[in-house]
Amino acid sequence: MENKQVKLTEGGLKQLEEELEYLKTKKRKEVSEKIKVALGFGDLSENSEYDEAKNEQAQVEARIVSLENKLKNAVVINDSDRDTSKVDIGATVKLLDVEFDEEVEYKIVGSTEADPDTGKLSDESPLGLAILGRSAGETVDVDAPAGIIQYKILQIS
Repeated sequence: MENKQVKLTEGGLKQLEEELEYLKTKKRKEVSEKIKVALGFGDLSENSEYDEAKNEQAQVEARIVSLENKLKNAVVINDSDRDTSKVDIGATVKLLDVEFDEEVEYKIVGSTEADPDTGKLSDESPLGLAILGRSAGETVDVDAPAGIIQYKILQIS
């Protein structure tokens, strides 16, 4: 799983690089200071501040390793190379929920960047998988927990 390609848009790559830089330069120092302060409280066997700071340090280090692996295996999807006749990573897609006659718009991104609340849909999600490679005008059936949902692809940009 470590060597799995991570598909990212240019914005997603920048976001991961910024997070990694923050963790390495600022967060590590903050956690290190917390550990130093907690050590000053004495007996480590009953020092919850120390335990908490060490746990936070472990989480930060694990996230750094995870980000480094993702960046090492990153494949950047360049917007200028994209064919807008078919849905692909980096495309913004306007869809019509056929049953409710509601339009929705998503940017298709790699799973690392996915955030449906902000309109970023993973290429590995049920809807993402159903529309990848499809063209405007096509209707797709998506197998969702609530049942089959039909979407019509209105526009790809």
